[in-house]
Amino acid sequence: MSNPQVAKRYALALFQVASEQNLLDTVEGELRVVKEVFQNNTGLTPVLASPNITLEKKKELLNQAFASASPYVLNTLMLLVDRHRTALITEVADQFIELVNETKGLAEAKVYSVQPLTDEQKEALSLAFAPKVGKKALILENITDSNLLGGIKLRVGNRIFDGSLRGKLDRLERKLLG
Repeated sequence: MSNPQVAKRYALALFQVASEQNLLDTVEGELRVVKEVFQNNTGLTPVLASPNITLEKKKELLNQAFASASPYVLNTLMLLVDRHRTALITEVADQFIELVNETKGLAEAKVYSVQPLTDEQKEALSLAFAPKVGKKALILENITDSNLLGGIKLRVGNRIFDGSLRGKLDRLERKLLG
């Protein structure tokens, strides 16, 4: 059950504590790992949601899985277990990462291209598009998509910049038909 407002409250509380302790980057990195573990192990969320497993067993499982995490991340995970909100763990991580990016003036973006982009191309895209979305820089994830035919498509949040050949052909078709 997804609840963005509740997840944001947990993320904000963790953000404030991490900020006070000057551990934003550390906690962000650890939450990225937590999120990746939950995404790659789809059976973990149902296990943590199961009423047949005691809270102590759930906490023990998380303590073993994330033993190297900071006490702040572990305490947040334990709190989510205590309050039966384990389904929100990845969402809390997303919200925390978003808060850190907002503080740093960064935004995460997906770039769709026919071929993988070089680091120089990613840097150029970040410099060109970051001001258009009011950010200092973009953190780019490159996704190859042969359906584009050529060019790129950039998605930042809910904004899409489509400079792909497929997009141009689709716009031309709509113009001719309309």
